[in-house]
Amino acid sequence: MTDAKRKIILGVTGGIAAYKTAELVRAFKKSGAEVQVAMTAEAERFVTPLTLGTLSERPILTSIFPEQSQGSWTRHVDL
Repeated sequence: MTDAKRKIILGVTGGIAAYKTAELVRAFKKSGAEVQVAMTAEAERFVTPLTLGTLSERPILTSIFPEQSQGSWTRHVDL
């Protein structure tokens, strides 16, 4: 690995495998990566944003086009 920190975007959708993302986020963080999680509403039926947010140490994105959020139209570009 180079000196630059790896940046990972993890998209989580509604399926039974979503519960495994907590382990995945933990492993990515342990290896030194910066992890941003984006999840669908259906994914929240399998794993909570609180769990993934705690493990990733970042706010969880549940919408890339949030209403009335400053810069909301560019969030998907920033990712």
